[in-house]
Amino acid sequence: MASWADLRDELSRWRDAGEVATLWWRDDDAAEVTPASDRMLAIARDADVPVHLAVIPALETDRLVASLRDSPVAWVLQHGFSHTNYAPPGEGGWEVGAHRPLATVWHELSKGLQILEKRHGDRFLPILAPPWSRVAPEVLAGLTGLGFRGVSCSSAKSLPEPVPGLRAIHAPCDPIKWKKTEGYFAGAEPSLRKVTQHLSARRLGQVDADAPTGLLTHHLAMDEAAWAFMEQLIEHSLAHPGAKWISVGSLLEEA
Repeated sequence: MASWADLRDELSRWRDAGEVATLWWRDDDAAEVTPASDRMLAIARDADVPVHLAVIPALETDRLVASLRDSPVAWVLQHGFSHTNYAPPGEGGWEVGAHRPLATVWHELSKGLQILEKRHGDRFLPILAPPWSRVAPEVLAGLTGLGFRGVSCSSAKSLPEPVPGLRAIHAPCDPIKWKKTEGYFAGAEPSLRKVTQHLSARRLGQVDADAPTGLLTHHLAMDEAAWAFMEQLIEHSLAHPGAKWISVGSLLEEA
């Protein structure tokens, strides 16, 4: 059973080693201003914690653009193009897979990147967060040529650069448990265990130690318990000198 004390103990191990454990917050499926998106931005703003919205370029409204422009802690990643599943039944969700001509997939991703760059300027980070956290290797191989500098999935284990010039910045700690297309909060203990285990794996060199521990939320699927967990996680981590929340744009600057 993972507890808040376990998290504090793990962060203390980082501190005792003279290190600071970095965390980052990614939220998926952003397209429109909703009470849930407002709540997420308010939590991030009040705590002064960066939040990275994976925005769907083809679906984003002008209202969301304006809302993010007014939020000093909001950053934008690219969530595919239209969040459309092109895979046949039984293969799961795939938008940037091998089910369409490669040129078509790249064209859409390039178009989405241009849209988000124009709408969000410096708030847009050229990082692809593929829908359903799936991207075909052949698509991945061409991302740097389109202008992407990072990729973010949900895997805890990955090469720091799966393709030369493309930084892997994953978010393996998802507090939402998915069943088909419906999501619900997995619970505080399992969610906290994911965070603590990933921090420990980084410290021990079992995964990329330089990649921050990523929290992956979905504001449209969050209930009161899920929101409470995020608020508590932020509160506990900010209270410890062994942790800090970062914007992953800093990792692109280092590359």
